[in-house]
Amino acid sequence: MFTDGSASPNPGPGGWGAVYVVDGEIVAQDHGHEAQTTNNRMELRALLAALELVPEGTPAVVYSDSNLAVRTITEWAAGWQRRGWKRRTGPVENLDLVKPLYAGYSARPELELRWIKAHAGNRWNEYADALASAYLREQS
Repeated sequence: MFTDGSASPNPGPGGWGAVYVVDGEIVAQDHGHEAQTTNNRMELRALLAALELVPEGTPAVVYSDSNLAVRTITEWAAGWQRRGWKRRTGPVENLDLVKPLYAGYSARPELELRWIKAHAGNRWNEYADALASAYLREQS
C-alpha cells in the first residue's frame, strides 16, 4: 500500500492518492482533492484511504513518504491521546484526521506503517504521487 499527498502552494489546493498493490498488480486505488488544504492534511487523508482499501485482516505494509504523518500515528498520537488529545506545546494539528487514523491503525495490527523516501525511484510511490496530483489533470 502506497500513499501520498501534496498541496501547491502549501497551503493551497491539494490532493491525495493511495494505491494497493499485490505481487506487482494494482488491486485498488483512490484519490481526491480539496480546494484549500495543506500537504500534511493530504498525507494524512491518504493514510485514511489506505485503511479503507486494504481488507480487514489482510497483512500489509502501508508506505508514506511523509515522515511527519508516519511518526504522528506510530509515535506521538498515543501520548496525545493520554493527555486528552493535547500536545505539550499546544493543540494537535489536524486532529479531525489524526484521531480516526490512530484509532484505525491501532485496531488493525496487521497493518504496518512505514516511511519511504520520496522521489527515490520507487514505482508505486511515484504512482501514488501521480494520483495525488490527478485533480490537476482532471481540471484541464
